[in-house]
Amino acid sequence: QVQLVESGGGLVQAGGSLRLSCAASESISGVNAMAWYRQAPGKQRELVAVISSGGSTKYADSMHGRFTISGNTAKNTVYLQVHSLKPEDTAVYYCHFDIYGRDYWGKGTLVTVSS
Repeated sequence: QVQLVESGGGLVQAGGSLRLSCAASESISGVNAMAWYRQAPGKQRELVAVISSGGSTKYADSMHGRFTISGNTAKNTVYLQVHSLKPEDTAVYYCHFDIYGRDYWGKGTLVTVSS
């Protein structure tokens, strides 16, 4: 079973930046898309951004401008760069792979933004 492992979370002050990383535990094929989601305390998980195997990117409407997704489906790695962090960005950030139409999730990495 493929595992996705996120890293890069932590405690950061408002206005700071973070780069989250996610890598698959083994080399895999058939990755159609990779994405980042987040779940804030007491809220539902929401999409942040997605990158397709062709390299096209899409962001949730509220995520434009401060979030940048990048990665390489062939290398099974995806990144999320976040600038100008706000306390409301505090959440567990999950990476997601669509592999041959099946969903694979990481366990998440916690980002805490202090005011």
